[in-house]
Amino acid sequence: MERMRQLIDKLNDYAYRYYVLDDPAVADAEYDRLYDELVRLEKQTGTIEPDSPTQRVGGKLLEGFRKHTHLAPLWSLDKAQSIEEISAWQERTNKQIDALGLPQPSYSLEYKFDGLTINLTYNGGYLVSAATRGNGTVGEDVTEQVKTIQSIPLKIDFAGKMEVQGEAIMRLSELEKYNRTAEEPLKNARNAAAGAIRNLDPSQTAKRHLDAFIYNVGYIEGKIFANHQEMIAFLRDNRFNVSSYERILTDIAEITEAVNAVDAERERLDFLIDGMVVKITDFQTREALGYTQKFPRWAIAYKFAAEEMTTKVLSVTWDVGRTGKLTPLAHLEPVELAGATIQRATLNNYEDILRKRVQIGADVFIRRSNDVIPEILGASPVQDGTLIPIPKPTHCPACGTALEENGPNLFCPNSLNCKPQLTSRMVHFVSRDAMDIENLSEKTIELIFEKLDIKDIAAIYTLTDEQLLAQEGFKEKRTQNILDAIEASKKPPLSHFIYALGISNVGKKTAKDLARTFRTYDRLKAATIEELVAIRDVGMVVAQDVIDFFRNENYMRVVQELFDAGVQPQEDKGEEAGGRLEGKTFVLTGTLAQYTRKQAQELIESMGGKTSSSVSKKTDYVLAGEDAGSKLKKARELGVTIISEDDLKEMMS
Repeated sequence: MERMRQLIDKLNDYAYRYYVLDDPAVADAEYDRLYDELVRLEKQTGTIEPDSPTQRVGGKLLEGFRKHTHLAPLWSLDKAQSIEEISAWQERTNKQIDALGLPQPSYSLEYKFDGLTINLTYNGGYLVSAATRGNGTVGEDVTEQVKTIQSIPLKIDFAGKMEVQGEAIMRLSELEKYNRTAEEPLKNARNAAAGAIRNLDPSQTAKRHLDAFIYNVGYIEGKIFANHQEMIAFLRDNRFNVSSYERILTDIAEITEAVNAVDAERERLDFLIDGMVVKITDFQTREALGYTQKFPRWAIAYKFAAEEMTTKVLSVTWDVGRTGKLTPLAHLEPVELAGATIQRATLNNYEDILRKRVQIGADVFIRRSNDVIPEILGASPVQDGTLIPIPKPTHCPACGTALEENGPNLFCPNSLNCKPQLTSRMVHFVSRDAMDIENLSEKTIELIFEKLDIKDIAAIYTLTDEQLLAQEGFKEKRTQNILDAIEASKKPPLSHFIYALGISNVGKKTAKDLARTFRTYDRLKAATIEELVAIRDVGMVVAQDVIDFFRNENYMRVVQELFDAGVQPQEDKGEEAGGRLEGKTFVLTGTLAQYTRKQAQELIESMGGKTSSSVSKKTDYVLAGEDAGSKLKKARELGVTIISEDDLKEMMS
């Protein structure tokens, strides 16, 4: 029994370090060895301690959920839709505080997690029950499901009876992993967490690898907190997973600045938040202000603009891109989402349509993130009205050419005469990160193609003022500005030129890597597939696409025409050997305080470094900001050096 106790304590400590602190103490193999030993001892003795990690794997199928009465009410929060409403709340509470003769308040600012509220009861140091919020007084007992959440401690140091509240969530990285192999993808992280907790089979809950953030002590015997900070410190001391984001502020100006900063950066988090929570920190003041029938007067929740909504699919059209790939575009009943009226949403390909069960007339979930056009997450399980299946196209909607299939995607092979392909290639070619030709909008490019019978991107360098002045709306100044911009683009950095060529699967980052490695166009053109795959983050698919591009006679003809017109790619400035970060690969994670993600990437690359979206053994450094998630954990597992923003500054100085 003594050995079992040692194993339980040791394994729980390892789990706390891994899941809460993101600081693994042992390798996975060592953890598994000790875990297996504990399982054997439990079988031999027939004894299982309530805090044993073997109780997290999910037990037998339950017949239903029992009701659970909370020890103290779980209050809802009053909601503010604008900063002005927070300011009005602050003014109201300040008047009450002044009238009561209480000290001027300070405020805590926390994430409003978008998951499922859970209420955990501890007694004698052990987790004895877990429940959903329910109506705030009575919820459903989900103890077995909650035990599968590794970041929730089964045993704590505090021996008295208490209840703590938090939010069960599914991290976005875990949602992505789950959906890679799921027969039917989960619609969003919020529903995934709620569905997992309310699954009668705890073993299914365990498969979703949920996490939880604890943020409140709702009931406690034998302990009094003076303020919010003391309560949070108590939770941390008892090994609860508490968000690393917390600000103590004094006025509405500070609150406004902090809320806006989080709103601008929240898409970088590895979990969903749908707002911020503002609370008065002093507990005596909280008690004096009291409660309405529904809300505490000492707190308010600020809601961000909605990022997910449900609407109806009206029709689907197919767009043809610069590579000839067809992309389905869903036309929707207008709906307000993240402060904008949304009428269209993207789908990846026809397989995506089938997998997400999208049909004409279907109600679908849509999400808006970094993309201007939102994506469809999937169809609602409840439908009304007539549903019409979306047919798979056989011919290009623009030029009528028979389509070709490549994996899950459909392509129009008519690259020479399909107008949308020509226009898209030109728009890409003149863009800022490519040849950077100003004054050439998509509308102007369409006019040039239509009126001047231009057939490829190289012809742009043969344009004359007579041709342009003959077109409606072209005056001398506009014409001269366009021609000057075209002339000024003839000596682009090599990375910009490579990107401008539109090689399949070669984005800005890969173009920079190719330019840094080969230095000149001719060396790149002569590169072998072995030389290409030797470049970090360049795999066989990208390497083959580069090889195929340089073997294509039509593409080579266009490139030669560019050179004949005077285009001369230059070796990238700032990429010369000897840059302070030369040859080093960085991964960025969490919310940065001093830079935006893009600024940090550009800074690293300007000093000769590379950035990657995933952590591997080839990663040299992980730049970690606030609330870094799975990338930070993986970096620690692999022994990758983790640095702060100040460390990065020092490396570059």
